[in-house]
Amino acid sequence: MYSSGTASPIYRALPGPLHAILIAGTVPLFLGALLSDIAYFKTYQIQWSNFASWLIAGGLLFCGLALLFAIANLLGADRKAGRPLTYFLLVLITWVLGLLNAFEHAKDAWAAMPSSLVLSVIVTVLTFAATWLALTGLRSGDAE
Repeated sequence: MYSSGTASPIYRALPGPLHAILIAGTVPLFLGALLSDIAYFKTYQIQWSNFASWLIAGGLLFCGLALLFAIANLLGADRKAGRPLTYFLLVLITWVLGLLNAFEHAKDAWAAMPSSLVLSVIVTVLTFAATWLALTGLRSGDAE
């Protein structure tokens, strides 16, 4: 489709299937870690902290791979486009804070509270924002 007033089509690069799976896969992993931290905070059962640690490790793997796609997207993007840069920064900050959260979870379980719980909330919100930004790009013919 052509946009009104121009002779060339408008295309916004949406993530490819693998990129979309990776960025969307971070949501349940980091959300599961947050829910496990909440469960540990309420029950004092050490296994919830262990669950959170493993879920964070999986989230970091998915987020790190999505970060590689974000770098490639940033390098190929139009210099005037702010969306790829915003997406890259969101994924980068999510990964860095997720790594700090993994370090917090490496402590004794109760020593990690409440900082690991706070970090889990922040990382979960950031991963929701990054996923939303990645998957709601404009399609061909849409106006900005």
